[in-house]
Amino acid sequence: MMFRDRKDAGRRLAAALGHLRAARPVVLALPRGGVPVAAEVAQALDAPLDLALVRKIGAPDDPEFAVGAVADGPEPVVVRNAAMLARFGVSEVAFAAAAAREIAELDRRRALYLRGRHRIALTGRTVIVVDDGIATGATVTAALRAIRAQQPKWLVLAAPVAAGEAVELVRDEADEVVVLETPADFGAVGLFYEDFAQLDDGAVVAALAESPAV
Repeated sequence: MMFRDRKDAGRRLAAALGHLRAARPVVLALPRGGVPVAAEVAQALDAPLDLALVRKIGAPDDPEFAVGAVADGPEPVVVRNAAMLARFGVSEVAFAAAAAREIAELDRRRALYLRGRHRIALTGRTVIVVDDGIATGATVTAALRAIRAQQPKWLVLAAPVAAGEAVELVRDEADEVVVLETPADFGAVGLFYEDFAQLDDGAVVAALAESPAV
């Protein structure tokens, strides 16, 4: 399955999540790429939209490969990918320094994106976490663990496309996983979109401005 763009993917994903509408869910987007996908889901389900702030921790010499991730919270949630850390020979000192840089970036994004926006309480709610695709599962694992700490009633992970190995990795972190495509030959998320243009901070701010926070 090819998606025209993130909005098209969001509309298709929303159709697969229709059974959750009656639960009055909260939709959380992983910036930046997950935001336009999640905005379509939130609109279709008549749900409020908020952010799950999370950052990949890339390998020092190849930042596209995740060796871990960090998610925003009262205490940042740090996830390590032991196999990738060993593969790239990343020391604890180097990993800690990379994690600190990404935590600083989370602080910047929180201040820029939210700008005093009302944060939605997740305790006792059905929460749908949305990204535009899942490659390794490191970032969504960090996000799900941070959200789980807020005691949602039902925690759902949703994405248009994901690597099968990543789905298996995160399955125990969520109560429900909804993924439209898990191709055997995954490659990269962008390969499944005709238009996978990079998004800037302004696109995130604009999407939030158009979506309700209550």
